[in-house]
Amino acid sequence: MRPTGTAHLPLHGGRAPFWLFNRMVRLAREILVLMVEDYGSEEVLRRFSDPFWFQALGCLLGFDWHSSGVTTTVTGAVKEALKGLSLELGLFVAGGKGRMSRRTPQELEETGEMVGFDPAPLIYASRMAAKVDTTALQDGYQLYHHVIIFTLQGHWAVVQQGMNMATRYARRYHWLSKGLSSFVEEPHKAVCSMARGKALNMVAREGNRIREGVVELVKGYSPDKLEREMKRLQELDMPPCHAILLKDIRIDRIKNGLKEAYHRAPIHFQGLLETPNLGPKTMKALALTAEVLYGTPVSFRDPARFAFAHGGKDGHPYPVDKGLYDTTIEMLRQAVRKARISPGERERVHRRLNGILG
Repeated sequence: MRPTGTAHLPLHGGRAPFWLFNRMVRLAREILVLMVEDYGSEEVLRRFSDPFWFQALGCLLGFDWHSSGVTTTVTGAVKEALKGLSLELGLFVAGGKGRMSRRTPQELEETGEMVGFDPAPLIYASRMAAKVDTTALQDGYQLYHHVIIFTLQGHWAVVQQGMNMATRYARRYHWLSKGLSSFVEEPHKAVCSMARGKALNMVAREGNRIREGVVELVKGYSPDKLEREMKRLQELDMPPCHAILLKDIRIDRIKNGLKEAYHRAPIHFQGLLETPNLGPKTMKALALTAEVLYGTPVSFRDPARFAFAHGGKDGHPYPVDKGLYDTTIEMLRQAVRKARISPGERERVHRRLNGILG
Protein backbone atom coordinates (compact mmCIF):
# COMPACT_ATOMS: atom_id res chain seq x y z
CA MET A 1 0.00 0.00 0.00
CA ARG A 2 1.63 3.24 -1.11
CA PRO A 3 0.23 6.67 -0.31
CA THR A 4 0.80 8.70 -3.46
CA GLY A 5 0.05 12.14 -2.11
CA THR A 6 -1.60 14.37 0.43
CA ALA A 7 -3.69 17.52 -0.05
CA HIS A 8 -4.58 20.30 2.40
CA LEU A 9 -8.04 21.91 2.15
CA PRO A 10 -9.91 24.45 4.30
CA LEU A 11 -12.92 23.08 6.19
CA HIS A 12 -16.21 24.14 4.65
CA GLY A 13 -19.70 23.32 5.89
CA GLY A 14 -22.89 22.67 3.95
CA ARG A 15 -23.53 20.17 1.21
CA ALA A 16 -23.85 20.06 -2.56
CA PRO A 17 -27.34 21.06 -3.73
CA PHE A 18 -29.36 18.21 -5.25
CA TRP A 19 -29.37 19.74 -8.75
CA LEU A 20 -25.56 19.79 -8.72
CA PHE A 21 -24.96 16.42 -7.04
CA ASN A 22 -27.33 14.72 -9.48
CA ARG A 23 -25.29 16.10 -12.37
CA MET A 24 -22.03 15.14 -10.64
CA VAL A 25 -23.22 11.55 -10.47
CA ARG A 26 -24.24 11.47 -14.12
CA LEU A 27 -21.03 13.07 -15.37
CA ALA A 28 -18.87 10.88 -13.12
CA ARG A 29 -20.63 7.80 -14.53
CA GLU A 30 -19.77 8.74 -18.12
CA ILE A 31 -16.17 9.58 -17.22
CA LEU A 32 -15.70 6.24 -15.42
CA VAL A 33 -17.19 4.26 -18.30
CA LEU A 34 -14.94 6.01 -20.79
CA MET A 35 -11.81 5.59 -18.66
CA VAL A 36 -12.39 1.87 -18.09
CA GLU A 37 -13.04 1.38 -21.80
CA ASP A 38 -9.81 3.12 -22.74
CA TYR A 39 -7.41 2.37 -19.92
CA GLY A 40 -8.84 -0.37 -17.72
CA SER A 41 -9.90 -0.40 -14.09
CA GLU A 42 -6.37 -0.38 -12.66
CA GLU A 43 -5.61 2.92 -14.36
CA VAL A 44 -8.73 4.38 -12.78
CA LEU A 45 -7.35 3.42 -9.37
CA ARG A 46 -4.03 5.06 -10.21
CA ARG A 47 -5.79 8.26 -11.21
CA PHE A 48 -7.77 8.38 -7.96
CA SER A 49 -4.54 7.93 -6.01
CA ASP A 50 -3.16 11.13 -7.57
CA PRO A 51 -4.19 14.16 -5.43
CA PHE A 52 -3.80 16.55 -8.36
CA TRP A 53 -5.94 14.48 -10.73
CA PHE A 54 -8.54 13.99 -8.00
CA GLN A 55 -8.67 17.74 -7.40
CA ALA A 56 -9.06 18.37 -11.11
CA LEU A 57 -11.88 15.83 -11.24
CA GLY A 58 -13.63 17.72 -8.44
CA CYS A 59 -13.31 20.93 -10.44
CA LEU A 60 -14.59 19.23 -13.58
CA LEU A 61 -17.62 17.99 -11.66
CA GLY A 62 -18.35 21.55 -10.59
CA PHE A 63 -17.55 21.35 -6.91
CA ASP A 64 -15.41 23.68 -4.77
CA TRP A 65 -11.89 23.93 -6.06
CA HIS A 66 -10.22 24.00 -2.64
CA SER A 67 -12.58 23.03 0.20
CA SER A 68 -12.65 19.87 2.29
CA GLY A 69 -16.07 19.07 0.82
CA VAL A 70 -14.56 18.13 -2.54
CA THR A 71 -13.27 14.87 -1.02
CA THR A 72 -16.51 13.66 0.50
CA THR A 73 -18.74 14.89 -2.32
CA VAL A 74 -16.65 13.58 -5.22
CA THR A 75 -16.18 10.14 -3.67
CA GLY A 76 -19.90 10.10 -2.80
CA ALA A 77 -20.79 10.92 -6.42
CA VAL A 78 -18.44 8.22 -7.70
CA LYS A 79 -19.94 5.66 -5.33
CA GLU A 80 -23.43 6.55 -6.51
CA ALA A 81 -22.34 6.57 -10.16
CA LEU A 82 -21.03 3.00 -9.92
CA LYS A 83 -24.31 1.58 -8.59
CA GLY A 84 -25.52 -0.97 -11.11
CA LEU A 85 -22.29 -0.66 -13.13
CA SER A 86 -19.70 -2.16 -10.77
CA LEU A 87 -19.80 -5.67 -12.21
CA GLU A 88 -19.68 -4.37 -15.77
CA LEU A 89 -16.78 -2.02 -15.12
CA GLY A 90 -14.98 -4.15 -12.54
CA LEU A 91 -14.87 -1.25 -10.07
CA PHE A 92 -16.35 -1.17 -6.58
CA VAL A 93 -16.45 1.41 -3.77
CA ALA A 94 -16.86 0.98 -0.02
CA GLY A 95 -16.85 3.48 2.83
CA GLY A 96 -17.62 7.17 3.05
CA LYS A 97 -17.85 9.95 5.61
CA GLY A 98 -18.28 9.53 9.37
CA ARG A 99 -20.48 6.55 10.15
CA MET A 100 -20.16 5.23 6.59
CA SER A 101 -16.38 5.06 6.98
CA ARG A 102 -16.81 2.70 9.92
CA ARG A 103 -19.00 0.43 7.79
CA THR A 104 -16.20 -0.14 5.26
CA PRO A 105 -15.33 -3.69 6.46
CA GLN A 106 -19.01 -4.65 6.42
CA GLU A 107 -19.48 -3.30 2.89
CA LEU A 108 -16.40 -5.20 1.71
CA GLU A 109 -17.79 -8.40 3.22
CA GLU A 110 -21.16 -7.82 1.56
CA THR A 111 -19.51 -7.28 -1.82
CA GLY A 112 -17.38 -10.38 -1.36
CA GLU A 113 -20.46 -12.45 -0.58
CA MET A 114 -22.36 -10.99 -3.53
CA VAL A 115 -19.73 -11.53 -6.22
CA GLY A 116 -17.75 -14.38 -4.67
CA PHE A 117 -14.28 -13.24 -3.57
CA ASP A 118 -12.34 -13.18 -0.31
CA PRO A 119 -12.60 -9.66 1.17
CA ALA A 120 -10.04 -10.27 3.95
CA PRO A 121 -7.01 -8.71 2.15
CA LEU A 122 -9.03 -5.61 1.27
CA ILE A 123 -10.33 -5.29 4.83
CA TYR A 124 -6.77 -5.54 6.11
CA ALA A 125 -5.54 -2.90 3.65
CA SER A 126 -8.41 -0.58 4.57
CA ARG A 127 -7.71 -0.88 8.28
CA MET A 128 -3.96 -0.46 7.89
CA ALA A 129 -4.37 2.67 5.75
CA ALA A 130 -6.40 4.23 8.55
CA LYS A 131 -4.08 2.93 11.28
CA VAL A 132 -0.95 4.30 9.64
CA ASP A 133 -2.41 7.78 9.19
CA THR A 134 -3.80 7.99 12.72
CA THR A 135 -1.33 6.07 14.89
CA ALA A 136 1.97 5.70 13.03
CA LEU A 137 1.76 9.22 11.59
CA GLN A 138 0.33 11.69 14.10
CA ASP A 139 0.16 15.00 12.27
CA GLY A 140 -2.79 16.60 14.06
CA TYR A 141 -5.52 15.49 11.65
CA GLN A 142 -8.28 13.17 12.92
CA LEU A 143 -9.65 10.91 10.20
CA TYR A 144 -13.38 11.22 9.51
CA HIS A 145 -13.62 10.05 5.89
CA HIS A 146 -12.38 6.79 4.37
CA VAL A 147 -13.17 5.28 0.98
CA ILE A 148 -11.61 2.29 -0.76
CA ILE A 149 -12.03 1.81 -4.51
CA PHE A 150 -11.15 -1.72 -5.62
CA THR A 151 -11.30 -4.39 -8.30
CA LEU A 152 -12.13 -8.09 -8.04
CA GLN A 153 -8.44 -8.82 -8.72
CA GLY A 154 -7.57 -7.28 -5.36
CA HIS A 155 -6.15 -3.97 -6.59
CA TRP A 156 -7.29 -0.88 -4.73
CA ALA A 157 -6.91 2.80 -3.95
CA VAL A 158 -7.81 4.53 -0.70
CA VAL A 159 -8.89 8.16 -0.32
CA GLN A 160 -9.22 9.30 3.28
CA GLN A 161 -9.37 12.66 5.00
CA GLY A 162 -8.75 14.05 8.47
CA MET A 163 -9.52 17.38 10.06
CA ASN A 164 -7.57 19.70 12.31
CA MET A 165 -10.05 21.83 14.23
CA ALA A 166 -7.31 24.15 15.50
CA THR A 167 -6.26 25.26 12.00
CA ARG A 168 -9.65 24.65 10.33
CA TYR A 169 -7.94 22.68 7.61
CA ALA A 170 -8.40 19.14 6.34
CA ARG A 171 -5.65 16.87 5.05
CA ARG A 172 -6.42 14.27 2.40
CA TYR A 173 -4.38 11.09 2.04
CA HIS A 174 -4.24 9.00 -1.16
CA TRP A 175 -3.11 5.38 -1.23
CA LEU A 176 -2.48 2.83 -3.98
CA SER A 177 -1.90 -0.91 -3.75
CA LYS A 178 0.35 -1.17 -6.80
CA GLY A 179 4.01 -0.93 -5.86
CA LEU A 180 3.50 -1.85 -2.22
CA SER A 181 6.80 -2.48 -0.50
CA SER A 182 6.13 -1.57 3.13
CA PHE A 183 3.30 -0.32 5.27
CA VAL A 184 5.64 1.24 7.77
CA GLU A 185 8.69 2.77 6.10
CA GLU A 186 8.43 5.95 4.02
CA PRO A 187 5.15 4.88 2.44
CA HIS A 188 4.24 8.37 1.24
CA LYS A 189 5.53 8.82 -2.29
CA ALA A 190 4.54 12.50 -2.33
CA VAL A 191 2.89 14.69 0.28
CA CYS A 192 1.71 18.06 -1.00
CA SER A 193 0.75 20.85 1.34
CA MET A 194 0.74 24.58 1.85
CA ALA A 195 1.55 24.09 5.53
CA ARG A 196 3.98 21.87 7.36
CA GLY A 197 4.28 21.39 11.08
CA LYS A 198 5.57 18.85 13.58
CA ALA A 199 4.36 15.27 13.39
CA LEU A 200 5.16 12.08 15.26
CA ASN A 201 6.38 10.23 12.19
CA MET A 202 6.93 6.55 12.95
CA VAL A 203 7.04 5.69 9.24
CA ALA A 204 10.00 7.94 8.42
CA ARG A 205 12.99 6.23 6.82
CA GLU A 206 15.20 7.51 9.61
CA GLY A 207 12.81 5.99 12.14
CA ASN A 208 13.82 2.36 11.65
CA ARG A 209 15.65 2.18 15.00
CA ILE A 210 12.74 3.73 16.89
CA ARG A 211 10.35 1.24 15.28
CA GLU A 212 12.57 -1.59 16.47
CA GLY A 213 12.80 0.06 19.87
CA VAL A 214 9.06 0.21 20.54
CA VAL A 215 8.71 -3.45 19.51
CA GLU A 216 11.46 -4.40 21.96
CA LEU A 217 9.68 -2.42 24.68
CA VAL A 218 6.36 -4.22 24.37
CA LYS A 219 8.08 -7.62 24.10
CA GLY A 220 10.68 -7.18 26.85
CA TYR A 221 8.79 -5.15 29.45
CA SER A 222 5.67 -6.27 31.24
CA PRO A 223 2.89 -3.63 31.18
CA ASP A 224 3.44 -2.93 34.90
CA LYS A 225 7.20 -2.48 34.47
CA LEU A 226 6.68 -0.30 31.39
CA GLU A 227 4.20 1.83 33.32
CA ARG A 228 6.77 2.38 36.08
CA GLU A 229 9.41 3.39 33.51
CA MET A 230 7.04 5.89 31.89
CA LYS A 231 6.19 7.46 35.23
CA ARG A 232 9.88 7.73 36.06
CA LEU A 233 10.58 9.40 32.71
CA GLN A 234 7.95 12.01 33.40
CA GLU A 235 10.05 13.21 36.31
CA LEU A 236 12.87 14.15 33.93
CA ASP A 237 13.32 17.74 32.80
CA MET A 238 12.80 17.40 29.06
CA PRO A 239 13.75 20.27 26.71
CA PRO A 240 10.81 22.62 26.02
CA CYS A 241 11.41 22.48 22.26
CA HIS A 242 10.41 18.81 22.07
CA ALA A 243 7.43 18.45 19.72
CA ILE A 244 5.51 16.15 22.06
CA LEU A 245 5.98 16.50 25.81
CA LEU A 246 6.03 13.62 28.27
CA LYS A 247 3.66 15.56 30.51
CA ASP A 248 1.05 15.19 27.77
CA ILE A 249 1.03 11.41 28.15
CA ARG A 250 -1.79 9.97 30.28
CA ILE A 251 -0.43 6.59 31.35
CA ASP A 252 -3.72 5.54 32.94
CA ARG A 253 -5.37 5.73 29.50
CA ILE A 254 -2.94 3.49 27.64
CA LYS A 255 -2.84 0.39 29.86
CA ASN A 256 -5.16 -1.66 27.66
CA GLY A 257 -3.03 -1.03 24.61
CA LEU A 258 0.16 -1.98 26.44
CA LYS A 259 -1.36 -5.21 27.76
CA GLU A 260 -2.70 -6.18 24.34
CA ALA A 261 0.66 -5.54 22.69
CA TYR A 262 2.55 -7.45 25.40
CA HIS A 263 0.37 -10.55 25.02
CA ARG A 264 0.56 -10.47 21.21
CA ALA A 265 4.39 -10.18 21.34
CA PRO A 266 4.80 -8.74 17.83
CA ILE A 267 8.04 -9.47 16.01
CA HIS A 268 8.05 -6.28 13.91
CA PHE A 269 6.55 -2.80 13.88
CA GLN A 270 3.82 -3.63 11.38
CA GLY A 271 2.64 -6.41 13.69
CA LEU A 272 2.64 -3.95 16.59
CA LEU A 273 0.59 -1.51 14.53
CA GLU A 274 -2.02 -4.24 13.95
CA THR A 275 -2.74 -4.41 17.71
CA PRO A 276 -6.47 -3.54 18.09
CA ASN A 277 -6.31 -1.37 21.23
CA LEU A 278 -3.02 0.30 20.41
CA GLY A 279 -3.91 3.84 19.40
CA PRO A 280 -2.13 7.18 18.96
CA LYS A 281 -1.64 7.85 22.69
CA THR A 282 -0.04 4.46 23.31
CA MET A 283 2.22 4.82 20.28
CA LYS A 284 3.29 8.28 21.40
CA ALA A 285 4.19 7.01 24.87
CA LEU A 286 6.13 4.03 23.49
CA ALA A 287 8.05 6.19 21.03
CA LEU A 288 9.19 8.71 23.64
CA THR A 289 10.02 5.99 26.16
CA ALA A 290 12.11 4.13 23.58
CA GLU A 291 13.88 7.38 22.70
CA VAL A 292 14.99 7.88 26.29
CA LEU A 293 15.74 4.26 27.16
CA TYR A 294 17.54 3.30 23.94
CA GLY A 295 18.77 6.67 22.71
CA THR A 296 16.94 6.21 19.41
CA PRO A 297 15.65 9.58 18.16
CA VAL A 298 12.02 10.01 17.19
CA SER A 299 11.33 11.65 13.84
CA PHE A 300 9.06 14.68 13.92
CA ARG A 301 9.36 15.40 10.20
CA ASP A 302 6.03 16.25 8.64
CA PRO A 303 5.73 14.22 5.40
CA ALA A 304 3.51 16.85 3.83
CA ARG A 305 4.29 18.07 0.00
CA PHE A 306 -5.59 22.07 -10.23
CA ALA A 307 -8.71 23.16 -13.64
CA PHE A 308 -12.21 24.42 -14.04
CA ALA A 309 -14.72 23.36 -16.62
CA HIS A 310 -18.16 24.12 -15.21
CA GLY A 311 -17.67 26.56 -12.34
CA GLY A 312 -18.08 25.91 -8.62
CA LYS A 313 -21.09 25.53 -6.37
CA ASP A 314 -20.22 28.69 -4.38
CA GLY A 315 -19.85 30.75 -7.53
CA HIS A 316 -16.03 30.58 -7.60
CA PRO A 317 -14.39 31.14 -9.94
CA TYR A 318 -17.83 31.52 -11.55
CA PRO A 319 -21.31 29.99 -11.05
CA VAL A 320 -21.98 26.50 -12.40
CA ASP A 321 -23.17 26.68 -16.01
CA LYS A 322 -26.00 24.11 -15.96
CA GLY A 323 -26.45 24.14 -19.71
CA LEU A 324 -22.75 23.52 -20.35
CA TYR A 325 -22.73 20.83 -17.65
CA ASP A 326 -25.62 18.96 -19.27
CA THR A 327 -24.00 19.31 -22.68
CA THR A 328 -20.78 17.75 -21.37
CA ILE A 329 -22.71 14.82 -19.87
CA GLU A 330 -24.55 14.24 -23.13
CA MET A 331 -21.38 14.57 -25.18
CA LEU A 332 -19.65 11.92 -23.13
CA ARG A 333 -22.72 9.68 -23.05
CA GLN A 334 -23.00 9.70 -26.82
CA ALA A 335 -19.28 9.27 -27.31
CA VAL A 336 -19.19 6.21 -25.08
CA ARG A 337 -22.26 4.66 -26.72
CA LYS A 338 -21.11 5.21 -30.32
CA ALA A 339 -19.64 1.90 -31.40
CA ARG A 340 -17.75 1.95 -28.10
CA ILE A 341 -16.40 4.25 -29.85
CA SER A 342 -15.19 5.44 -33.25
CA PRO A 343 -11.47 6.31 -33.43
CA GLY A 344 -12.11 9.92 -34.43
CA GLU A 345 -14.65 10.56 -31.71
CA ARG A 346 -12.41 8.84 -29.18
CA GLU A 347 -9.54 11.16 -30.06
CA ARG A 348 -11.72 14.26 -29.73
CA VAL A 349 -12.99 13.12 -26.32
CA HIS A 350 -9.43 12.38 -25.21
CA ARG A 351 -8.25 15.84 -26.19
CA ARG A 352 -11.09 17.49 -24.28
CA LEU A 353 -10.67 15.39 -21.14
CA ASN A 354 -6.89 15.76 -21.19
CA GLY A 355 -7.27 19.50 -21.49
CA ILE A 356 -9.59 19.57 -18.48
CA LEU A 357 -7.97 17.00 -16.22
CA GLY A 358 -4.34 17.45 -17.24
